[in-house]
Amino acid sequence: MSIRLTPLTDPDFRPFSRRIGWLAADPDGNPVGSAFLRLNSRKSQEHLAELEVNVHPAERRRGVGSQLLDAAVAAARDHDVRLVLADARADSPADHFLEHHGFTIGMTLIYARLRLADAQPAVPAAPGYRLVSWVGVVPDEWAQTFTDARAGMDDAPTGGIEYGEDAWDVERTRYAAQVIEQRGEHLTTVAAVDESTGAFAGFSELVVPADGSGDAQHYGTAVLPAHRGHGLALWMKAEQIRQTRDRFPALDGLLTDTVSTNTPMQRINKRLGYEPTHTDHRRRLDL
Repeated sequence: MSIRLTPLTDPDFRPFSRRIGWLAADPDGNPVGSAFLRLNSRKSQEHLAELEVNVHPAERRRGVGSQLLDAAVAAARDHDVRLVLADARADSPADHFLEHHGFTIGMTLIYARLRLADAQPAVPAAPGYRLVSWVGVVPDEWAQTFTDARAGMDDAPTGGIEYGEDAWDVERTRYAAQVIEQRGEHLTTVAAVDESTGAFAGFSELVVPADGSGDAQHYGTAVLPAHRGHGLALWMKAEQIRQTRDRFPALDGLLTDTVSTNTPMQRINKRLGYEPTHTDHRRRLDL
């Protein structure tokens, strides 16, 4: 099939990354597919890029996806990218497409959902700690200790993918929350405070749709290594469920994804009532 690729100007420009894209059209000018490549501007992550390829179902198996992929890979090489990542539902046509083009499985993600109507989290508090919470941007008095607690994500399982250092400062912490706020969504955070020091030991974040209905999405749960083994992640997530039910009575459920090798978090989700829904492969192409 003869198609024309048109480079796109993507308005989704962020301080730490930007997207380049292409629109595929048939000889009559009808759009048949698109591709986007997110490039990282952080020095530690310049080596990787994230790929999305979409082709209209009626136009698949005609080479459209392959041409879009070729354009994206060529652009990745031009920008000195060494690793391209792409997500696909396990064993789906997209997954087989990526495999056919040389992408290997970097990690497997297990997705799960909690039906809020069935949620009855009752877990014990952790002695020596207390929980605090807020909606939106972190209050100024907690901004630095909250940012420091993000180091609890540093040793999160990443399968066979080398992401590089993902450093956070207070500016980035605030900006991430502001982006969610600008979309009209609600970012809710629960954090565990070490009562002996007043510093955060861990946190859990959840993003609720603007209208407070449908499903909310967990953005991350982490506990600093020195504070693990006290049940903080379970306690924080249980409190987050309780608060979410109170604040957003029209919300249906909570969604989460966990790397298949992260057995502790899978155990926590199961105890809280999350049910697996599907599995994705995060595939990698080494350039």
